[in-house]
Order: sequence, then structure tokens, then C-alpha cells
Amino acid sequence: MAYVLLIDDDLEFVLEQVRQSFPAPEHKVIPVATGAAGIEQVRTAPPDVILLDLRLPDQSGLAVYEQIRAIDARIPVIFITSATTADTAIEAMKQGAFNYLHKPLDLQQLDDVVGEALEVAERMQSPVVLRGESWDDGSDSAFVGTSRTMLEAFKAIGRVAAQDVPVLISGESGTGKELAARAVYQHSARARAPFLALNCAAIPESLLESELFGHEKGAFTGADRRRVGKFEQCSGGTIMLDEIGDMPLALQAKILRLLQEQTFERVGGNETVRTDVRIIAATHRDLRALAAEGKFRSDLYYRLAVCTVHLPPLRERGEDLAVLTRHFLARASREFGKDVRAVAPEALDRLRAYSWPGNVRELQSVVKQALLRASGNVLLPNFLPELGVAAPRSVPPSGGLDIDAFISRELTATATDLYLTTHRELDKVLLPRVLEFTKGNHRQAARILGIARQTMRSKLRGLGIHVTHLVSSDEDDSVE
Repeated sequence: MAYVLLIDDDLEFVLEQVRQSFPAPEHKVIPVATGAAGIEQVRTAPPDVILLDLRLPDQSGLAVYEQIRAIDARIPVIFITSATTADTAIEAMKQGAFNYLHKPLDLQQLDDVVGEALEVAERMQSPVVLRGESWDDGSDSAFVGTSRTMLEAFKAIGRVAAQDVPVLISGESGTGKELAARAVYQHSARARAPFLALNCAAIPESLLESELFGHEKGAFTGADRRRVGKFEQCSGGTIMLDEIGDMPLALQAKILRLLQEQTFERVGGNETVRTDVRIIAATHRDLRALAAEGKFRSDLYYRLAVCTVHLPPLRERGEDLAVLTRHFLARASREFGKDVRAVAPEALDRLRAYSWPGNVRELQSVVKQALLRASGNVLLPNFLPELGVAAPRSVPPSGGLDIDAFISRELTATATDLYLTTHRELDKVLLPRVLEFTKGNHRQAARILGIARQTMRSKLRGLGIHVTHLVSSDEDDSVE
């Protein structure tokens, strides 16, 4: 249920529109006619999102906004304005307002903007809990894991959260990179300031620069007024740039300058804008390899990679699969009003036999599908959807191994095979990198490594690594 606070003295017409878009009982809309009443409402019962008129009978909307921000800067505030006060609305955006809407309200636009604001509010205010064994506390933001690789990720989050520096989160799609970013944000000194997340791959290249840095009126066709970008809007807070590996090279240069100087210019403008944002970048790509190929700026990579968090794929998390299955089962049972309390061992065996190319996100979807088919209080194998042929295991990212940290962790009085386990960890990184370099040519890769091809292939099979062949078998045998 969304709780929307409307602060507007024109309640008769505007309130009807807002309630039409967010009807009861699914939503709660509380109207107040003055700034003072709105501020008191924020203090006593903080809403999920605020709609604030710029013109109020007792004080200006900007003055009310400053007081709301002092109470809780995480509550998204959407200004309602007439066309003649657009400059004031832009000023509000510069101070951190979420967005602004023109009167008379467009119901579709109202629904879209408030919906976006509610998603942002949830990211900021739903606490991400890092824990081992799951327990059903009603939280949709639990980061669950007991495996050694996940415990290392939790430790890394703890180490970097308090440091006010950029963070790079790596991992395959579906491993929980946004949850990790929110955990870093919520355990940082900026936890009471705004948090915004943008997917660089989902925004067209032509619009991404304007979305991040804003633009001046007339900067390009259709730029009929100044736009305040996210870096200016989120000053004092944290921005997550998801899939930064897909960001154009030209835009990467502006990001590098922002990291170094906390300044930028809007598109089509000459004014230097100063901001104060912390950047958390995330990617499923191997940025080090992209930088070596000239497809990602190496200076930006090194600037981002000072503090890193790597999230392992689900197939490398051991018994976390069983823990996560029970966790998602408890959540989905609550969501669907079911009473399925346990997972049959045979069902777990089927889940373990799959390689989970979609990782935790795919597992969550599978559990929900199974629960919709389930009857009784045990999840049986026949309730599971068709998982198909296990997908080939992908090459792990090359930047995830810290030899010193690994040896320090494994070097104990009870260790008996440290030499073998260390070499195995190194092989996970070295073999895929060499095969990427040779474009899948096994013969050339074996020669570079100085080992027999059969030995290399045996190692790959033992590690469960599949590398797509870009060279045919005949070509492979002919390369000297």
C-alpha cells in the first residue's frame, strides 16, 4: 500500500485526481492545505511520497521542502506547479526534489512519476539485512548466504560501506548487485541522504548523458527547458550506476572527471556545476578485459576498482541454494497465501542439478512458479517447472581473485591440501583469460600456458568451465 501525502490548498480538484490514480483501500492519500500541517504530518507519520504545491497560503513550497528535507531527506518530494513557475520548480530539482508536475495534472504522468518515486523510496528505506540462514521476517530485502564466497562478499560490503569512496560491484546478472549496492548505501555515512539507481544499459545512449548530467534549454532538438540531471539532483547522496560496462566511452570521461573533481557541465552548457555524490558502479562484464581491449577507460576502471565487491554466481555457492530455496519459499507462501513449509529432498536434488544461468533471480522465479502449482505443505519435484538442459557454465570474471587474501583465509593448522586448492583457484582465473585471449583456440592456449591440451581440457572440465569455441576444430589443429 502506498501512502501519499498531498500538500496543496487546491484540494477539491487536485485531491480528486490523486485519489483517482491511487484509490483506496489499496492506497492511502492524506490531504493537507498548509505547509505547517504538511510538516507536522511528516514528523508524526512519514509518508512514502509527497506531492507538494509550490504556492501555499502560509509559506512557499520551497521553504516547506527545506524543512521536510531536514526531517528526512529520503522521502521523495514531487512538486506541483503551474507553467509560469517552471524556473522555481527547476530550482527545487537542483535542491534534490524528485520531480515536478504541471497543473492541470496528467493522470498517466502522475501515475508514472509517483510510481517511480515509490520504487526509489523502497530502495532507500527497506533495510538490506545480511544474514546466514534465512528466517521469515517478512522482509523482501534479505541478502542470504552461508557459503564462504558469500561471507567474503558480506565482509567486503562491511569494509567498503563506511569509506566515502567509489565502489565497484561485479557479478553475473541476477546475483544481487543492487541489493549489495543498497547494503553499502544503508551502512554508509550517507544513509539518511537520497539513493538513486540507474541502469546504463536500459537508457538509450542519446539520452543517458542528459539523464545523468542534465541539459540546458536548446541543447538539442526537443530541449525546450533546462533539465537537472541525477548527479545534481542527488547531491549529498549516493548514485548506483548499474551495468556501467555498457556506458559509451565519451560519457566515461565525464564520469571520471566527476569522480576526481565532483564537477561537471550540463549538456549544451558552460556553467560548471558542483555536486557531492558517491558512486556505486555495478557490472556483469569483465571491466579489466574491456579496458585492455580499449572498450572501457582504464583510468576509470582503476578509479572504480579501489573498493570492490564480487558476488559469486549461484552455482558456486554450495548449500546456499537450499538456504535460498527455503527463504524464497517462505516469502512466496506468504505472498500467495499458501502453507508450503518444506522442500522435498528430491526437489532439492533437481534444483542442484541445474546450473542457474539466471542465478538467484531465476531461482526466485522458479520457486514462485512451483508454489503456484503446489498442493499440501511440501514442495514436491513434480511442482517444479521444466528447467531444461543445464546451461553451460560461463567464464568467471577475472578480477575476482585476491591470492594473498585467499592464502590468508585458507592457511590454518588443519589445512591439508593448500597447494592444490590455491592452484585450483588460480586456474579459475588464468585458464579462461588465456582462452579469451586466443578466441577459444585450445592449441594456442595450451602452448601459452606451457601444458598439454588434454591437461588443459581436463582442468576446464574439473572446474566446470565452458568456453565458447570461436575457432573450429580444424583451425585449432592447424595453428602452430
